[in-house]
Amino acid sequence: MSTSTPTHLPNSTAQRDLETMIHPYTNLKLHQEVGPLVITRGEGVRVYGEDGKPYIEAMAGLWCTSLGWSEQRLIDAATAAMQRLAYYHSFTHKVPDVTVDLAEKLLEMAPVKMGKVFFANSGSEAVDTAIKLVWYVNNARGKPNKKKIIAREKAYHGVTVAGASLTGLAACQNDFDLPIAGVLRTGCPHHYRFAKPGESEEDFATRLADELEQLIIAEDPDTIAAMFAEPVMGAGGVLVPPATYFEKIQAVLKKYDIMLVADEVICGFGRTGNVWGSDTYNIKPGMMTMAKALSSAYMPISALMVSEEIFQDMVLESEKLGVFGHGYTYGGHPVACAVALETLKIYEERDTVGHVRDITPTFLNGLKAFEDHPLVGEARGVGLVGAIELVRNKETHESFDPKLGVGMKCAQFMQDNGVIGRAMGDSLAFSPPLIITKDEIDEMLSRFGKALDQTLEWLQSEGHFAS
Repeated sequence: MSTSTPTHLPNSTAQRDLETMIHPYTNLKLHQEVGPLVITRGEGVRVYGEDGKPYIEAMAGLWCTSLGWSEQRLIDAATAAMQRLAYYHSFTHKVPDVTVDLAEKLLEMAPVKMGKVFFANSGSEAVDTAIKLVWYVNNARGKPNKKKIIAREKAYHGVTVAGASLTGLAACQNDFDLPIAGVLRTGCPHHYRFAKPGESEEDFATRLADELEQLIIAEDPDTIAAMFAEPVMGAGGVLVPPATYFEKIQAVLKKYDIMLVADEVICGFGRTGNVWGSDTYNIKPGMMTMAKALSSAYMPISALMVSEEIFQDMVLESEKLGVFGHGYTYGGHPVACAVALETLKIYEERDTVGHVRDITPTFLNGLKAFEDHPLVGEARGVGLVGAIELVRNKETHESFDPKLGVGMKCAQFMQDNGVIGRAMGDSLAFSPPLIITKDEIDEMLSRFGKALDQTLEWLQSEGHFAS
């Protein structure tokens, strides 16, 4: 058992957790044995355990706490909004004023001209809404057969029934009776893992675009409505697209009148060194989902932006039916919108995107330096999001047996060394708060280096890795 594993004392928070909670993305049986790391407070890029031990949060929580913890302006914005209008909705011709303010601001920031904004509470809900609207507008357009949706291997688009169906990760579908019908799967754009020997990034991108076109033709273009894509694939392992990939993919989609939906839930609001991942990769979406850094995760909020053309089709269909029959009780919540507005103001006033660009070389060069380590196959990233992939054989890219749980073991060593990271298979992801400094990056990566060496020592002691 790790030295950082909490003791299950009677009436302790850890024990009460075991008696009351179901934990997402957790081995539930293992959790009964090891219990939780109880977090009690946060400040800057650090959170603190129940025993007072500080941890650098290398994942900004779940890719989301962009301004770090204890940002007083967001606390004040939430307090003032709660006092003024603690709740209201946007159903049946009503709306909180601050919700309109946020919609207006997001439309100003959009990477391409968008028409309208729809608010929800999580990235999963925003994706689910986009799926429903893809179907809705094609019915409005008299194309009832144009409903299939393309997603990629290793994609992550949430865990609702429809969103998890687009997600290309087995754990999100196994024994949940997913995916639903009508979801098509195309290749993952990870050059390190899936390129053929000697295949350049550009040639790999060309092959993926050709395979996408072959899929579309085989399925009949008139039955395919949209393709969903993250600019950088997050939960799949921080997979950065190869050069020319989105240029070639978009050309294929345009040829067959298939909409591209950009999932900006992780990439939006500065993570890739631009406001949007769509800016970084010149993506021209018909719809965009966003969440996480929209409020620096201080309040749950997400949004979907749609083109004016899509909105006008929605208007016609709702007129025919008498109502647009979709919405969430807490969508556009005035407190969440007020916090999101203040978050966007802080990004602009402090030039958060400029800060990310300034510290990107420190971050990416620091990751790249680990490629000399015996366990590291690839270091990859863009902006302030990256990953280190561990391999059994650097020459052949051979992975470890998944049953060894090498990535999870390394993540535990990271935690022991005061860094909270995340293992996605044998890839260790990094997505720290956007406010992180160069010195804090150096400290984070130094501690990770110790964990990496401990992982190597463990593998060697168990006979799973030769010296």
